[in-house]
Amino acid sequence: MIVVGAGKAAAAMAAAVEIHYGDEIEGLVITRYGYGAATKWIEVVEAAHPVPDQAGLDAARRILKMVENLSADDFVLFLASGGGSALMSVPAPGIDFTDKQALHKALVLSGANISEINTVRKRMSAVKGGRFAAACGPARIHTLVISDVPGDDPATVASGPTIRDTNPPEAVLGILEKYRIALPESVRKHLASDARNLGADHDFSRDCVEVISRAADALQAAAIRAEANGIEAEILGDALEGEAREVGAAMAKRARTLTQRPRVLLSGGELTVTVKAKGRGGPNTEFLLGLALALDGNPNIYALSCDTDGIDGSEDNAGAIVTPDTLVRAKAAGLDAVQYLTANDAYGFFKPLGDLVITGPTCTNVNDFRAVLVT
Repeated sequence: MIVVGAGKAAAAMAAAVEIHYGDEIEGLVITRYGYGAATKWIEVVEAAHPVPDQAGLDAARRILKMVENLSADDFVLFLASGGGSALMSVPAPGIDFTDKQALHKALVLSGANISEINTVRKRMSAVKGGRFAAACGPARIHTLVISDVPGDDPATVASGPTIRDTNPPEAVLGILEKYRIALPESVRKHLASDARNLGADHDFSRDCVEVISRAADALQAAAIRAEANGIEAEILGDALEGEAREVGAAMAKRARTLTQRPRVLLSGGELTVTVKAKGRGGPNTEFLLGLALALDGNPNIYALSCDTDGIDGSEDNAGAIVTPDTLVRAKAAGLDAVQYLTANDAYGFFKPLGDLVITGPTCTNVNDFRAVLVT
């Protein structure tokens, strides 16, 4: 059995597969730098995220070599998790790798949601959107997915290398126009000439796709723990989307109206940040800064927001916390919360307060986790 895959959980998943299958397997998975695991039969390669690098490109090409000339009797186990889109990145024919890197970066900074981003990524790739399945020829493929996307659509996780891309070419153009993303020349030429689904000739009916972990699982586990400690838990949803600061303000408004206490509001999903300045931070810290400003020092509300992969955006923190005295402490330290929010610099705001949450690599990824506690 050949075991391959990509994502922030790929190495941990590979290690778990080895426990069950031992020396019956061989393969290679790609994960983010620092997210590796000890394996014996499945090679682990670390590469860059969220912008692809040469290490990821080389490893992805090696994976493609591994599945050449397979027969209908061969079996491929694909391990997919969040981050796989950048980690397993091979440009479609005619697209320069540097142009693909530039497009990845522009998409991440645009404010587009993950579904939109991956719709574009699929059309630019030689492996995404079912194209990797096509490269496996007639072999059967079983895909195990740890979902980091709202709605848990496996075709969106890692941009669905083993799942047919059903998006029409015009959908990609619509997204690029919506967010005013300038196209590198090789990408522009590819879009003008390519209207094909390169995975269309693969027999997907023989394949199996299984989502084995998702945001809802993390929220349910948190709810059980809260209620065991006498705190009523309300799960607002595992697929919240929107501009992070705006969702933070809306969450603060909801929390302030609660009369039944103690109560914790739990939510997951993936918020976005439209980057307009040059500050540091990600959607979790920007959510919290918007929340803190809207709470205006409410004495009864505490909050935590973290990305379950241990990285909020591209910084070294998973997220941060907000307490009733956040704004008071910030003022004493000479930090203007409004200015930091305007500068997209939530990281710079929370760091001197000592309120960043730094977990290090978690080697999994079920998207963002938010808890707002009303005491």
